[in-house]
Amino acid sequence: MALVVEDGTGMPAAESYISTADADTYHANRGNAAWMALATPVKEQMLRLAADYMTEAYRGRWKGYRSQNLQALDWPRKSVILTDMAINYMIQFYVIPNEVKNAQAELAARAAALGTPLAPDLEQGIISESVAGAVSTVYDRFSPQHTRYRQVDMILRPLLAASGAMSPLVRT
Repeated sequence: MALVVEDGTGMPAAESYISTADADTYHANRGNAAWMALATPVKEQMLRLAADYMTEAYRGRWKGYRSQNLQALDWPRKSVILTDMAINYMIQFYVIPNEVKNAQAELAARAAALGTPLAPDLEQGIISESVAGAVSTVYDRFSPQHTRYRQVDMILRPLLAASGAMSPLVRT
């Protein structure tokens, strides 16, 4: 089944922010031969997984609010105001920012490279193990409980609300 790409209208059936062709261009421009070697159906699967991950990881953190009640993905959004060099500007309610598309392309490539879910089951970090007389394991109580994709977080930073910030209340 062909990948359904969000067109800015808040499609109820959208599966991706970026087309396979645009993801190919993104990765080709960055020399990612591994992505280019994938078959198109696999690329589409990875883009779907990346969009799913973005919805789960960032849903409560985006600036603004969704444009349509029934849209499948978190973008397009209304009331997203960005500041650049002390100038505020609003992203139009029908625009999917390039940062969102680029982040999805990055996550799709990681999903393909990992061969495992982007959000795997969590385990406590292990500091040391020994097998001498008896098996012993020392767990790291400060280890992160999930993988953080720092490059993706940095790409999306301008579009994310500050910690503790709340989206505007909209009454219907």
